[in-house]
Amino acid sequence: MGLIIFIKNPALGKVKTRLAATIGDEAALAVYHKLSQRTRSVSLSLEVPRYLYYSDCIDLHDDWDNAQFLKKQQHGTDLGERMYHAFAETLQHSAKAVIIGSDCPLLTPAIVQEAFDQLEQHPYVLGPATDGGYYLLGMREARLDLFQHIEWSTAEVAQITLERMAAHGASCHLLPALPDIDVAEDWKKYGW
Repeated sequence: MGLIIFIKNPALGKVKTRLAATIGDEAALAVYHKLSQRTRSVSLSLEVPRYLYYSDCIDLHDDWDNAQFLKKQQHGTDLGERMYHAFAETLQHSAKAVIIGSDCPLLTPAIVQEAFDQLEQHPYVLGPATDGGYYLLGMREARLDLFQHIEWSTAEVAQITLERMAAHGASCHLLPALPDIDVAEDWKKYGW
């Protein structure tokens, strides 16, 4: 098993940009740190190898404990390619892998554990986000076509992904739909 966590390097004006458009860069960065802290707590509650993928550069001196997280850098031209490469690398050492980001405030260790458990019966697990994307994806085999030619951050991402899985004749276990924090209304409703 392997848990892949995708994060952005926390730089002012570079994270939660849609949120920052209404609450400002400094407040958006503070929200990003809170969401990252939540993601870190969820990850540490699970007894699995943890692979932390940074967007720009590996930071050995941040709040993510070097002894608890194997730190790597994302590579690829878009989000899909970066996720595919992370899955391909992780699945070289694990029979199943799950990827999460740091935008889902209601994610729990139990939901992530359910994803790993369901990968015993299904080749795919997907946690749909209420905005049409997904907050979690699990698989036993890295398939590039699940990540290609997708317009990320749109309301069709989860549906397109599910259709591509079905085209392979593969079953997918669906987790509960959860919100992502993208805009100020999301944070007001689901933030803490």
